[in-house]
Amino acid sequence: MISLGLHWKILIGMVVGVAFGLLAVNVGWGEFVVDWIKPFGTIFINCLKLIAIPLIVASLIKGITDLKDISKLSAMGGRTIGIYVGTTVLAIVIGLGIVNLVGPGRGLDESTRDSLLNDFASDAGARIDAAAAQREAGPLQALVDLVPDNIVGAATSNGNMLQVIFFVICFGIGLILIDPKKAKPVKDFFDGVNDVILKLIDLIMMAAPYGVFALLAALVVDAPSTDLFMALLYYSLCVLAGLGLMIGVVYPALVKVFTGRSPGFFFKGISPAQLLAFSTSSSAATLPVTMERVEEHLGVDEEVTSFVLPIGATINMDGTSLYQAVAAVFIAQAYGMDLDLMTQLGIITTALAASIGSAAVPGAGMVMLVIVLGQAGIPEAGLALIFAVDRPLDMCRTVANVTGDATVAMLVAKSVDKLGEPQERKIDDFYKAE
Repeated sequence: MISLGLHWKILIGMVVGVAFGLLAVNVGWGEFVVDWIKPFGTIFINCLKLIAIPLIVASLIKGITDLKDISKLSAMGGRTIGIYVGTTVLAIVIGLGIVNLVGPGRGLDESTRDSLLNDFASDAGARIDAAAAQREAGPLQALVDLVPDNIVGAATSNGNMLQVIFFVICFGIGLILIDPKKAKPVKDFFDGVNDVILKLIDLIMMAAPYGVFALLAALVVDAPSTDLFMALLYYSLCVLAGLGLMIGVVYPALVKVFTGRSPGFFFKGISPAQLLAFSTSSSAATLPVTMERVEEHLGVDEEVTSFVLPIGATINMDGTSLYQAVAAVFIAQAYGMDLDLMTQLGIITTALAASIGSAAVPGAGMVMLVIVLGQAGIPEAGLALIFAVDRPLDMCRTVANVTGDATVAMLVAKSVDKLGEPQERKIDDFYKAE
């Protein structure tokens, strides 16, 4: 019997899930899917989120202490943040270029616009209120929020991942600075925890095909009407075109130029994480799988993956930034507004800052988009125009986020001479003993 790779199993689960969802809609099984199938998808996501914080703590401490030198940490951190910012700015520029060229909002019928505004006004209002609370907090609130007053409390939510990372980096630096003999038992403990978490990832991923089946079947059942999707087709195509350029051209080109690895090698290694990102719409939920694939299948040393990828899951939002740029201009066009060059340059700056502050969970980018709209003087109520297609586009932009994380990890690894060949594993992609 032919054994299929994990990425093929996940892809089959996705296709069957969509097909079953369409069947359920047509034969009236929607309630059955919501009550009896959707919960299994939720459980699968929860299992991945469950190990996200322990994975970050264990892997980041292991990665920092393995460096044995704070200067190496400083060098790696500077390169990591620099490359992340560079790819995010490039993504925003690509998004602005496409949406200005195509102009998807210019032909939006006024009646369709009013219908969308009415249908999703309450959802838009909730996001506007959340963004208003963030704006009122002050210009340095993001810096204040970075430092937790209680690490136990911070570790109770994946939305506080930056706070956890801050504490763990400080903890790791402290381990480097104390007597190695006293540090060794602590380091050995976290090394063991890291190995246990990686094994749990293997076990959870055995259920991935079934989890994504449940998620996509429920998504199809819960989807808005086809008419609303058609009204926003050009907007969606603009976002997808930008994401396609990032995923299909920019990232593999960077990998090829700076690491010498082929696009085929790159996509074969990262594809299960991409498919999972598409299914869950969450970089945080996908993080455990991303770390495993980048280390085991792309040859990035654990010192790099344990530092670069957790940070990337929180500050590197290339897909989210691109979507915010396209959405802002689309909404402005729908209202008949012409945005000058300075306003669009402001969108680049604001979208970059907003993406860094976005939580790595589904829908967080929508809240940050309100801030981008406010900066550009675009009516915030226009947020309701894009709600109908936000979830499927969220799935796609999460793929870009995860792919960007993997790309930067390879580039940073190459720059510090930590990029090798894929490692041999006792359990392969098919999760069968050799």
